[in-house]
Amino acid sequence: MIGRVRTNGVEIAYESFGSQEGRPLLLIMGLGSQLIHWDEDFCGSLVDLGHYVVRFDNRDAGESTHFHEAGMPDLAAALGGQVDAAYLLTDMAADVIGLLDALDLANVHLVGVSMGGMIAQTIAVAAPERVRSLTSIMSTPAPHIGAPTPEALGALLSPPVGNREAAIERALQAWSLMGSKGYPMDVERIARVTGLAYDRAYDPAGTARQLMAVLASGDRSEGLRGLDVPALVIHGEDDLLIQLPGGVATAEAIPGAKLLTFPGMGHDLPRDLWPVITDAIAGLTALAEREAAV
Repeated sequence: MIGRVRTNGVEIAYESFGSQEGRPLLLIMGLGSQLIHWDEDFCGSLVDLGHYVVRFDNRDAGESTHFHEAGMPDLAAALGGQVDAAYLLTDMAADVIGLLDALDLANVHLVGVSMGGMIAQTIAVAAPERVRSLTSIMSTPAPHIGAPTPEALGALLSPPVGNREAAIERALQAWSLMGSKGYPMDVERIARVTGLAYDRAYDPAGTARQLMAVLASGDRSEGLRGLDVPALVIHGEDDLLIQLPGGVATAEAIPGAKLLTFPGMGHDLPRDLWPVITDAIAGLTALAEREAAV
């Protein structure tokens, strides 16, 4: 099912998979990425494991509302500590809660990658009653924990390109640096999805505004320490964009969280790891359901 909802002053584009009788699971994508970056086969595997899956475009990405009037933020000033954010992660979290309301989902299992993990953490802290379980992948409780290497930061902040072909070439270069070097690079998939994402909405300023939200939203560690929710933290041991200490700190902050790390995994989800990752997510959601039923 494909749809749009109006909430929190924005329009959110979403897509769902599977039967609504399944365990409700919401996928939250990362910086500058769109719902299509959650591969349909990955979503299908989660459906096969008993879930009703929803993926969506964050604000300033894909077919959801873009804050064009806010313009391109000053990235140099932000890296120097002067962050001027058009919105915060709490606003992006409120978008998600509004989406859940529109879909009549009282609470869900949250899975977020990178910035999406930060949004998921924010929801769990602010509205724990909406969260059945939390899976935080390649993320961190604060920007300074597991900060990117200089090379990864350079790739992240590289100037915008001018056409579709250049966007695809830039993506291939970026993921050859930041992706999972211990696994085959899926060049065809990266090129295909990058092209589709360019066609849906190419908005480098929107990505920069999302980055400002991350930088301006502070440290969630203290809030995470107060959680009482089944949690799983997944991280690549060779992640250059959010390095392994980000995942370790997340797991250490959340009481009882399980930490699952993979050598050779970078800042992506290599297809070879999908079975073990989806099985781990399904194990967590099933456990959360059993605990809730007691």
